Amino acid sequence: MSRWRNWRSTLASLSEPVAASRHPGFAAFEKGVQLLTELPAALLVVLETLILLAGVISRYVFNAPLTWSDELASILFLWLAMLGGVIALRRGEHMRLTTFVNMMSARWRVRVETLCTCTVILFVGLLLMPAYEHFDDQWVVVTPALEWHDGMRVAAIGVGAFLMLAISLARLLERSSLKDVAACVALLLVISISSWFMKPALTHLGNLNLLIFFVGLVGLSVALGLPIAFAFGLSTLAYLALTTSAPLTIVVSRMDEGMSHIILLSVPLFVFLGALIAMTGLARAMVDFLAALIGHLRGGLQYVLLGAMYLVSGISGSKAADMAAVAPALFPEMQKRGAKGGDLVALLSASGAMSETIPPSLVLITIGAVTGVSISALFTGGLLPAVVGLLALCVVVYFQTRHEDMSAVAKASGAQVRRALLIALPALALPFVIRTVVVEGVATATEVSTVGIAYTVLAGLLIYRQFDWKRVYPMLVDTACLSGAILLIIGCATAMAWALTQSGFSNSLVALMADVPGGKFGFMVVSLLAFVVLGSVLEGIPAIVLFGPLLFPVARALGVHEVHYAMVVIFAMGLGLFAPPFGVGFYAACAIGKVPPDQAFWRVWPHLGALFVALLVIAAVPWISTGFL
Repeated sequence: MSRWRNWRSTLASLSEPVAASRHPGFAAFEKGVQLLTELPAALLVVLETLILLAGVISRYVFNAPLTWSDELASILFLWLAMLGGVIALRRGEHMRLTTFVNMMSARWRVRVETLCTCTVILFVGLLLMPAYEHFDDQWVVVTPALEWHDGMRVAAIGVGAFLMLAISLARLLERSSLKDVAACVALLLVISISSWFMKPALTHLGNLNLLIFFVGLVGLSVALGLPIAFAFGLSTLAYLALTTSAPLTIVVSRMDEGMSHIILLSVPLFVFLGALIAMTGLARAMVDFLAALIGHLRGGLQYVLLGAMYLVSGISGSKAADMAAVAPALFPEMQKRGAKGGDLVALLSASGAMSETIPPSLVLITIGAVTGVSISALFTGGLLPAVVGLLALCVVVYFQTRHEDMSAVAKASGAQVRRALLIALPALALPFVIRTVVVEGVATATEVSTVGIAYTVLAGLLIYRQFDWKRVYPMLVDTACLSGAILLIIGCATAMAWALTQSGFSNSLVALMADVPGGKFGFMVVSLLAFVVLGSVLEGIPAIVLFGPLLFPVARALGVHEVHYAMVVIFAMGLGLFAPPFGVGFYAACAIGKVPPDQAFWRVWPHLGALFVALLVIAAVPWISTGFL
């Protein structure tokens, strides 16, 4: 029950300490890989920020666009993504499902972990030669502005795969017994050789292979705890190698395409921005103002939590960062007033689901990247659906706290409220700055994160006087780590989506969804329910990358506005993401609130029920999503 480990990068320190009992050789290797990956990754986050910010200033202030800025940012971005993926593998923070593994005995858990490590070795080992061939193919391509060989960019995939191979081998030697390793290697060899001899039979199965590889193999891999990115990548490699004549370099080229989309550069920058607003005191200033304004009411701090999540979500784009910024500022006082830990975590988890559509949500950005929907339109359309969810949760809070004893709580004076508002104004302005800069065309959705970073740094240094330079480097490394985990999933899911499309599955899916009884209404209901499940099992971004390019054209053909459909899909995935027993967001909330999951398991359902009603309202009333476009 610890699927939240992949969100830990927003909370963890620079790295976990090396145990004293470790063999000196492994400790030295760990330190070497850490230095080789973390410092360059941190520098790349800084460079990306400075390059894009310079592009905004040069174009908007001096009317002299930098023709090379986006090109250089794109070259560095793939290196950032792959180094981040390596860091996430070393730290054990790739997104994975551990629910079933944790139900096993300790002995079987070790065996399964060994099998997963061997499987990672198999995948990255198979990736090395195609990565080299892709590097060789791209070397002849020269970038237009900088005139650099494109091989300098795509070399990141091969280097990242090699480092992941080295890390996995070291983990295997350090943590697994020779007997377990031999058994796992033998099992994988038997499966691989048997599959190769079955290749003639598999090629005649047609689209039945999609069930075998992309349902059976992916499902089994994910259930055993293999990180989702590697489950996607290995299944795609196996499908292409065993059922088609397509070269395996296609997997690498599709990964390259998926991870190199310039709009996705906003992912690490918004993650870093989320960490900055917590460190510089902006999040605390907003919370303090809301507490002074309505904290004396019954359920006042619960309403403050919801309002703060709405406001903070308009800055960071990362739900884990939002919860980590808000909860520590409110939970101690709420517990003093008699609130139970399980109730607080349940509300925190539901508020994360409620705020998934608020720009600059990373899922919004991903939808724009993979479906071509306007980022500006998505940013505008995402505000009201979250308000509907907010109001639904407020109804639940009202009934839960209507008998709360507030006799010991003093109402803040007008002067105190005005003072809190004055202090919070720079923080409250940031969400509006971010949205305005995008909508007015000052900066793109990629570049606006750098404007937010510059604004937050200046506010922390000059206004709040709260800027801990010692925390910046760990925050940069954590940013690269979380971003690498996300982007590697996107890359591998892009390769899988290509395989699904080439198989003809996309046409079959379009025909099936178009023929759903009830027409547009039936399509929306099926999509709504499907994405609740997908959000729980695959999480939002992988589900969007896989199914967004397939289902959005169906929605358009049926007359569903693409922004309306995006809001329904995102809200539904948010419900799944924060719903136990599989939703990773629920366990992230438990970790942040320091409450065991079993204490919040049953208490979260009234909140999720209210959000499901809100989802039905959003689906039934398109104006909520499109009224201000």
